[in-house]
Amino acid sequence: MSKQSKAIWSKNLFNLLVFALLFTGLAQMPIFKRYYLADIPGFAWTSDFYLNHILHYILATILLFWIFFRLGKFLRQGQRGIKTISPFGWAKIFIWAGIIITGILRVLKNQPNIFFSPETTMFIDWTHPGLVIILGLAALLGKFLRQGYFKG
Repeated sequence: MSKQSKAIWSKNLFNLLVFALLFTGLAQMPIFKRYYLADIPGFAWTSDFYLNHILHYILATILLFWIFFRLGKFLRQGQRGIKTISPFGWAKIFIWAGIIITGILRVLKNQPNIFFSPETTMFIDWTHPGLVIILGLAALLGKFLRQGYFKG
């Protein structure tokens, strides 16, 4: 398998992982049952909060492993790797960092012996999906810029 085809497979698997995380994250909200998507044959599992919660945790663990593996490879490049990151790339890195941090805080919030104030809980609960939306918009913008839809 060539290096280019490995990169394509890696990118496609990463995109599938991110989509699965988005799907299971949305499934933890009652929207699939509320809007009758769970009534479609084969989609009844989408209304099961606990199943989607566990799937989201498992997928998030895989994502963290993936990101830290890639970070390790990147850091081995040393200074020359950091010089190749564009400002847009840095923005996406900070968005990902925010998603990871708020995701970890959400996991901690769900532990019985850890307590956050209601304001902090609400901030974490709104920031996590908000950053996911911002990441999606940044990815779309990046795709448009690479495709040449905007002059710049």
